[in-house]
Amino acid sequence: MIRLENVAKVYHRGPEEVVALRPTTLEIGRGEFVAVVGASGSGKTTLLSMLGGMLAPTAGKVWLDGQSLYDVGSQDRAHLRQRMIGFVFQTFNLVSYLSALENVQLPLMLSGESDAIRELRVLELLQRVGLESRLNHKPCELSVGQQQRVALARMLANDPAVILADEPTGNLDPETREQVMEFLETLCNEGRTIVMVTHDPAAAARARRTIRLADGGLVADLSLRQVA
Repeated sequence: MIRLENVAKVYHRGPEEVVALRPTTLEIGRGEFVAVVGASGSGKTTLLSMLGGMLAPTAGKVWLDGQSLYDVGSQDRAHLRQRMIGFVFQTFNLVSYLSALENVQLPLMLSGESDAIRELRVLELLQRVGLESRLNHKPCELSVGQQQRVALARMLANDPAVILADEPTGNLDPETREQVMEFLETLCNEGRTIVMVTHDPAAAARARRTIRLADGGLVADLSLRQVA
């Protein structure tokens, strides 16, 4: 499903060279739930951004479902990203002046779905996350946990095969954090591939595989059996 071949990322700040990710080879299979852990500055966000087609590597190739992400044009890459990848962010990235229903509709509007299909799909998704009674509420009228659930529904709008989650439980209370992790586990059990960057050891322990980064390099790759 996802494959990195000697992928590296280097930034240049004037004469200074900053290595964000050292040459890394990695394969993530369909239906895996992978946690990416490590200290701040270890390369986690850089890795996730490259997996999501948002940051071209300095060297190496990133493959998604047999397609080399950065060997296609930006429009084709955006289409592939829209069709196959769902994103979950710590800050939710909801549009403040749109209702929950309208926020979830956004990806479907961009994909050109009809009004009828769009409305049916959005209602199903908001029901799935338990927000069918909050359709017309704007983000400021929702709790933090409800905002994250709107973000999860929006992420599922295009039925992605791959979910990339950046600190999805970072701003949440313990109860809501548990709900989000249970939801991600359910999505994985449905056959979706999940890659989650997290600082939360409890969240990482829910994944089936843990990848640890340090100083821009891969230092550990443990399956659940190995961890146990």
